[in-house]
Amino acid sequence: MRATAVKIEGVWKQYQVGATRRFETFYETLTRAMKAPASWLARAGRDALPDDTFWALQDLSFEIAQGDVVGIIGRNGAGKSTLLKVLSRITAPTKGRVEIRGRLASLLEVGTGFHPELTGRENVFLNGAILGMGRREILRKFDEIVEFAEVAKFIDTPVKRYSSGMYVRLAFAVAAHLDSDVLLVDEVLAVGDVEFQEKCLGRMRDVSGEGRTVLFVSHNMGMVNELCGSCVLLEQGRVRSVGAPGAVIHDYFASRTSAGGFTFVGSLAEEILVERIRINGADATGSVVVRPGKTLSIEVDGVARRAIADVQFALTMSSQGVRVATMHDCEQPSALPEGSFTVEYSVPAHLFRPGDYLLGFGAERERVGSWFYGDGLIRITVVEEWAAGFPANRRGLVNLTAEQVAGSRRPRRGELAGDGAGTRGANR
Repeated sequence: MRATAVKIEGVWKQYQVGATRRFETFYETLTRAMKAPASWLARAGRDALPDDTFWALQDLSFEIAQGDVVGIIGRNGAGKSTLLKVLSRITAPTKGRVEIRGRLASLLEVGTGFHPELTGRENVFLNGAILGMGRREILRKFDEIVEFAEVAKFIDTPVKRYSSGMYVRLAFAVAAHLDSDVLLVDEVLAVGDVEFQEKCLGRMRDVSGEGRTVLFVSHNMGMVNELCGSCVLLEQGRVRSVGAPGAVIHDYFASRTSAGGFTFVGSLAEEILVERIRINGADATGSVVVRPGKTLSIEVDGVARRAIADVQFALTMSSQGVRVATMHDCEQPSALPEGSFTVEYSVPAHLFRPGDYLLGFGAERERVGSWFYGDGLIRITVVEEWAAGFPANRRGLVNLTAEQVAGSRRPRRGELAGDGAGTRGANR
């Protein structure tokens, strides 16, 4: 049995909100008390009352074994970053206790501690010292850090002249090369370009492969599902569920769609009102179960409050935070008259493999840059129902037939046609 690396027991964290109290000097307090003793006593009593409070964490209790990579997910304000700040000792819990065995490293805010007037070389030593690295350790890893950040040419240039990408790469490189037993990561992989994110992801895999314990906070469900062996879902400061990433991510999406309401953002949300969504002829809210062998019919009813030129509607389907399909109602944007409208989509049978998908819907006027979109409107569950003899290892996330991809085959000129017994085609 593996040892426990992180143990959280009944952790609560309270913050005060709306505090507007003005603090006085001793002379001001004494003068006011002497001029009007009665009013001073009354105000002193009011000042003693506590301000409004907010519980960011409420009775959190769970354990993480040594070497586990655990994802922490939840909506904004669920308490994810607060939990990491408590674990990294940036702030103390109001109640409860936290035990961490081994050296702790935090990647909460990349670049904290960098000084703009210092060079990249000087900031590597400064930031490394802030993170707990000794001078010998920094010297031993310096070349590796610079190579990872790809800033060797500018390492002796003040970082105030760095681009934002160079700045972030160097900051992440320093923190990622800190030898630690427990690593806390909070959304730092969401910065930088695609190539840098891939490099960060590779570094995270290396860290987890070395047997270190990692707590990873992210809104990228695909990345959480790929990196993590287990997952914790926080909701309003409490633990909603703990388990395998797939099951917990499923619970997260289910909690988002349980209300059944449609919420849209964007400038066109004031002009286009979506009234209802029908799936296979029935009104759909919350969750819908469908079978893969049946064509999926989706209809969106709405009202345009005014005539809109050059608009294109789009229906999206996402799985575990990754958008797997986008379907448009027309090839080119077209005029939408004022009044009621219905947008229809037909999804071919066996297009999506069994699993959970989130339905999104929106519209865009590309030329003028106006749009509206609603994500996670309905959860569609495709149940397991496949024809006999169709191997499981040949099922993809999206399955296209020859007709859907407009495929065809023909013999190449100068080669045998058919089974080889036919005539040779014309020479080139």
